[in-house]
Amino acid sequence: MVRPTYPASSTAPIAARPDWVFAYGSLMWNPGFATPETRPARLPGWHRAFCIRSEHYRGTKEAPGLILGLLPGGVCRGMVHRLPQDGYDVVRHYLWDREIMNDGVYLETVRPVILADGSTVEALVYLANRDHLQYAGKLPQADAVRLIRQGVGVTGRNLDYLVNTVEQLEAHGFRDPSLHALLEAVRRTAVPLESDAPAADR
Repeated sequence: MVRPTYPASSTAPIAARPDWVFAYGSLMWNPGFATPETRPARLPGWHRAFCIRSEHYRGTKEAPGLILGLLPGGVCRGMVHRLPQDGYDVVRHYLWDREIMNDGVYLETVRPVILADGSTVEALVYLANRDHLQYAGKLPQADAVRLIRQGVGVTGRNLDYLVNTVEQLEAHGFRDPSLHALLEAVRRTAVPLESDAPAADR
């Protein structure tokens, strides 16, 4: 069976109507909608990386943070949430607004993801838009640490975003060596945080 090829889009939601959305960052712990089912999954051919400057959710234009995106190569372990059939279009618009209309540094597409039982499903996936002005690429660790420690946006501290992502991976038996190393580096630095007040999760 030949799988359909879906274009990536950053100007309008794609026409495809997949049953799942792949979560690799904040969507893992805070999907923002009532999902009827969540399952571990892996996305082949892509890996997560702190490669996007955040000027809304986890930072500001004056003091940007750093958030995750998907880049080519490797494999990314995460979760898939099933999209509800009742209110499907409402959820799709919510995801579009969340992923594209604010920090807006993602391309919406559909990719095959592999479930824990070895079966494959088509899932909505948000890839890093490497042509966007906020795309930072793979920064030196010291630069990533600085941005993560300074970033505070409308959904809280950038550090909380990193901690929550690592905790979610560990809770499902996953380990992302680059994220664990980055968290250790952030915790080692003696630079004071911009704010130590607790913040809501995104």
